[in-house]
Amino acid sequence: MNKVFHFDAPRDKYHCDAAVIWCFDNRFDLGFRKFLLKRAGVANSDPIKVAGGAKCLASPELETEREFVLQQIRKSIHLHGTRRVILMLHSDCGAYGGLAAGFSGDAAAERVHHHEELRRAAENLARAIPGIEIGAYFVDFEGVWQAELAAV
Repeated sequence: MNKVFHFDAPRDKYHCDAAVIWCFDNRFDLGFRKFLLKRAGVANSDPIKVAGGAKCLASPELETEREFVLQQIRKSIHLHGTRRVILMLHSDCGAYGGLAAGFSGDAAAERVHHHEELRRAAENLARAIPGIEIGAYFVDFEGVWQAELAAV
C-alpha cells in the first residue's frame, strides 16, 4: 500500500460521551454536530448513522435493523464506557417518505409524529438496555427540538 495522506491521531482509548443514533442525511450533519458539542456536552461520540436514525428503534422495517443498532450501542458501552444514548430524527426524512409525501407537507403533523416515534424509540431502548441515559431530539431546517420523554 502507498500512504496517500498523513495525520496524527491519539492512540489512547477514549471515553464516549454518547452513542448518537442519527440519520445519514448530510443536510443536518453540521448543525447537529455543533448542537452536540455546544449544548449537549458531547465531545466524543460513537456515531451510529443509519437511514431514518431513531426510526430503527421505534418502527423498523425489519426487526434485524433494531437488533443491529442495539448491538452497536452495546459495543459502544463495552468498548468506550458509554452511559448515554442520543436519539435523532429529522424533518423531510426519506425513510418516512419525506415531508411532502409522508406528511402532505404538514410540518406540524410531521413534528408530532416524530415526537411519538422518539418516545417509542426511547421506550424500546430502555427496555433493551436498562439504566442507559437517553436524550431525544428532532431536527428541522431551523433548529433542534428536544423531545419530552416519559420516565424511562
